[in-house]
Amino acid sequence: MSRNDAAPGTVTAPPGRTRRMLSHLYVQCLIAVLLGAAVGGLWPSVGADLKPLGDGFIGLVKMFIAPIIFCTVVHGIASMGNARAVGRVSLKALVYFEVLTTVAMVIGLIVVNVVKPGSGLHIDLSTLSTKGLPPEATTAHEGFAEFLLAIIPATLVSALTGNEILPVLLVSVLFGFGLHAGGEAGLGIARGIEKFSTVLFTLIRWVMRLAPVGAFGSMAFTIGKYGLGTLRHLGLLVGSFWLTALFFVLVVLGTVMRLNGLRLLPFLRYIKEELLIVLGTSSTEPVLPRMMAKLQHVGASKPVVGITLPAGYSFNLDGTAIYLTMGSVFLAQALGIDLSLTQQLTMLAVMLLTSKGAAGVTGSGFIALAATLSAVPHVPVAALALIFGIDRFMSEARALTSLVGNGVATLAVARWEGELDEDRAKAVLRGELPYAPAPAPSAVPAETGPKETPAPTRDPVPAAR
Repeated sequence: MSRNDAAPGTVTAPPGRTRRMLSHLYVQCLIAVLLGAAVGGLWPSVGADLKPLGDGFIGLVKMFIAPIIFCTVVHGIASMGNARAVGRVSLKALVYFEVLTTVAMVIGLIVVNVVKPGSGLHIDLSTLSTKGLPPEATTAHEGFAEFLLAIIPATLVSALTGNEILPVLLVSVLFGFGLHAGGEAGLGIARGIEKFSTVLFTLIRWVMRLAPVGAFGSMAFTIGKYGLGTLRHLGLLVGSFWLTALFFVLVVLGTVMRLNGLRLLPFLRYIKEELLIVLGTSSTEPVLPRMMAKLQHVGASKPVVGITLPAGYSFNLDGTAIYLTMGSVFLAQALGIDLSLTQQLTMLAVMLLTSKGAAGVTGSGFIALAATLSAVPHVPVAALALIFGIDRFMSEARALTSLVGNGVATLAVARWEGELDEDRAKAVLRGELPYAPAPAPSAVPAETGPKETPAPTRDPVPAAR
């Protein structure tokens, strides 16, 4: 019987529907995540050996991050009508970051004291050891002065070859101001940098086709290496952390979006591909270039996106903030250490520093927690051995929360600065202006009707009002 001669009463999908669905990156990543979890669960040793797939994908994307940030920030500043607007945007972003990070930590502190996931474990400290922990968790951690000095790169070029975002931002801002002051000569270089960034985004688009491979390898490694059995005894901590992160996203970030005239759920649908990539890789770094492009498409100006989003990767890790307060108090509860409110608030103040500069990569939250315990002697560092095995299962929630938080932060700062096209943002989030990173030259001509307006670059930032 031919495809057209289907039995009466049966429903057949159009021949191209499945193919079109599978062509979407988010569908490919979702399938890859599920397959990776299945491989890791059924064949743990095979899953653990697939880690290079995820590491390779993350490495491919990371090599473009510094140049893309440099090009975006430099061109944005160089084309500004008012250079002082850069300082204004940066100040507003930092104020927002500190407020939201503090809110995230306070929520985590409240939840862990109410739920008490560590109570009743009665762990003997003498049975714990730092052996087996990553070296970064047991080494001495830098103070605030060292953190600030580390932002300054050894040379102008070395910032673009390192692994830290803040030195790239520093060099980019200085170089952008230099081009801005250079007149006609600087304008010519700025145009060249803009064209170069177009090439970089094209390369990133090609690399992102490998996202399902990276998500498959990372998820297979996580399940194969640690296994779902590790959640049996510490499931209350993992579950309460995921629910707290979900509460923060839906309630706190949802409120921020509402205050800015937008809605959170359409925004989450808009970045669903990036969310699935982060879920699979447990890292926000692979989606930084795509998030920058999508936030510009939604109507935020290029300078605001170029400054706020990369800075948020170091200063606005909301998921890590929740993890730090819940993790530290959980360890104290498990060891039977009664922390007073003053001691907990002291730890929170230290966390506001130790959480800064932690890149959005897998395991950075665990290292930041180790830095906190090293700075505040209330809980011994050896207690980290209790949660090392389940940390990976909380890493996804940390990364997802931080990604959404930084996207919302960029839109909020852009609107605060008057650099958000609200009408365009609402149209994009309603799906009327879909994001299309690579329209094919031979695409079928659009139907007759209103012509879609391109995303505004909106480079010039107006003077302070």
